[in-house]
Amino acid sequence: MSDNPVLFGLYVPPHPHPLLAPDQNKGWGELRAAYDECRQRIEESDADVIIVYSTTWPSIVGHQFQVQPEPEWVHVDDDFHFLGSMPYKFKMDVEFGNAYKDAAESRGLHSRTVAYHGFPIDTGSVVALSLLNPDNRIPACIISSNMYANRAETIVLGKAARDALKAQGKKAVIVAVSSLSNRMFTKHVDPADDRIHSAKDEEWNRKILEFFEAGRLEDLSQLSRDIHGQIRVQKVVAYKPAWWMAATMGQHNNYDGEVLAYAALHGSGGAVIQLTPSKGSVGDKEFDEDDVDIYRGDRNVLVTASGDMHAPGGVDGPLVEAERPDEEWRNPVEVMDDLYDEYGSTVISHATGALSAAAGVAIAGPVGGVAASIVAKKTVGKMMSKDGAIIAEDAPSAVGAYPHARRVGNLLFISGVGPRSPVDNKIPGGPIEDENGKPQEYDIEAQTEACIENIRIILEACDAKLSNVIDVTTFLVDMKRDFDGYNKVYAKHFEEIQATRTTLAIQALPTPIAVEMKVIAKAP
Repeated sequence: MSDNPVLFGLYVPPHPHPLLAPDQNKGWGELRAAYDECRQRIEESDADVIIVYSTTWPSIVGHQFQVQPEPEWVHVDDDFHFLGSMPYKFKMDVEFGNAYKDAAESRGLHSRTVAYHGFPIDTGSVVALSLLNPDNRIPACIISSNMYANRAETIVLGKAARDALKAQGKKAVIVAVSSLSNRMFTKHVDPADDRIHSAKDEEWNRKILEFFEAGRLEDLSQLSRDIHGQIRVQKVVAYKPAWWMAATMGQHNNYDGEVLAYAALHGSGGAVIQLTPSKGSVGDKEFDEDDVDIYRGDRNVLVTASGDMHAPGGVDGPLVEAERPDEEWRNPVEVMDDLYDEYGSTVISHATGALSAAAGVAIAGPVGGVAASIVAKKTVGKMMSKDGAIIAEDAPSAVGAYPHARRVGNLLFISGVGPRSPVDNKIPGGPIEDENGKPQEYDIEAQTEACIENIRIILEACDAKLSNVIDVTTFLVDMKRDFDGYNKVYAKHFEEIQATRTTLAIQALPTPIAVEMKVIAKAP
C-alpha cells in the first residue's frame, strides 16, 4: 500500500502516568515500554508528519488546528497534578496544519487555526508527543476533538486529513489519544491497587482490543456506538477516535493490529495499539453506515454524498474546493453574527461563557468572527436555558416517569436515589427480601455507600460534586435496625459538607432496598 499516505496508526491513552510515574505501577511501566517501542518505530519510519487527534482537547463547534511553530509551556494535569509538571516544547508542521484546516473547510467543516504563545496544549497531546517524539525529529499537527460532532462530521474530518496529505505528498503517522473505558476512581488509589473500574468495563475493553488486534478498524468504527453504550463511558465520547482513525486510514479492515500494552489508569482502561495497513483482510464489514463526503452543517440532518457530489478525482483525489451546501444551510459563524445583531454582546458573552465552562476550554477571539469555538443557534439556546430535566447516562435507570435531576435557577433537585448498581442493577449488600417477599439479611452500610455513589454520579452529570449538596432527605425502611450503620457511612461523606438532613422511617420502597436518599444541591 505504497500509495497510502498513512504509514501506520497508534491508539494511546491520555493519562500522564506512563510519562511521570511509570515505576509506581507495573501496568503503567508496561504502557511506558510500549510508548518507547512506538517511538522507535516512528523514528525508523519515513514519516513527514505526526497527526495527533486528542480527546482531551475539546472544542464546541468546529475543529481547531495547532499551528504555533514551537508551542512551549509547562503543563499540569487537572486531575493528577500530584504526579508533577510536564514542561514541553514541540515543533508543529505549520504548512500541513494550514492545509488540513483548508481541506476541512473544503468539505464543509467549520475550522480554524490556533497560533499564539501560551495557548495550552492538552494533557493527551503533551503525553503522546513527549513520549513518541521527544526530540521533535518529526513535526506534528494537533487537532481538537469536537464535543458534539457525530459520526458524519468526524468521518469527514478524517477524510480531510487524507486530502491534505495527498495534496502535499506527505506520509504520516497518526495518533488517536483516548481511553478505552473512561470511568475513573473519584478518590485516591494507591498505585499498587490500580485496577479497571468494573468487571463490565474490563469485559468491553477486551472486546475492543479484539477488534484492534484483528485489524478490524472500520468494523470498530461502525459498531463503536453500540459498544460504548454498553461500556457506559463517562464524560468523553470515546468512539470519536475510532471514527477519525478509520477515516484517516482509509475506512477498511486491511490492517495488521498489535496491542502492545493494556493496563488500568486510575480505573480507566489504557492501551497502546498499532495498526499498520496490510494487503490482507479479515473479510466484509459488519454493516455499512452512511459514508459522508461533505458535511452539511446541521448535526440533526446530514446528507450523504457520493463521488459525484465531490470534485472529480473522488475522495482520495486532488484537493479541490467543494460546493457550498444548499441555501438553507447556515455556517455557525453566520448564526453567531445574527445572534449578536439581535441580542447584543451581553447574551452572546453569556452563551459562549456557559459553553466554555461546560467544555473546560477557553473561548477566545471576536465573537462574531473566528472565536475559538462558535456555537450554533440551537446549541446556544440550550446552554442559555439553565432550567430543565437531566438524565444521567451512567446512573441506575429510573423506576418511573421522572428524570434523575432537574435544574431550577441555581439549584439542582435530585430524585430519590437508591443503591442499585448502574452496571447490572444488583443491590450492593443484598436485597431486603427475595422475590416471594421473604426477608433477607442485608448490609445497610454497603447499601448506603452505593446510594451515595449513585448520587455522586448524577451530580457529575449535572457538572456538580457531592460538596455542592445543601440538603439531604433519607428514607429508611427499618430505622431501629439500620440508622447506626447508615449514619456511620453518611458521616464519612457529609461531615465536612455540613448539609442539612432529615431522616424518615417509611414502610417500603419501590424496589427491595433499605435506603433511599433525595438531595438538593447548588448548581455550578
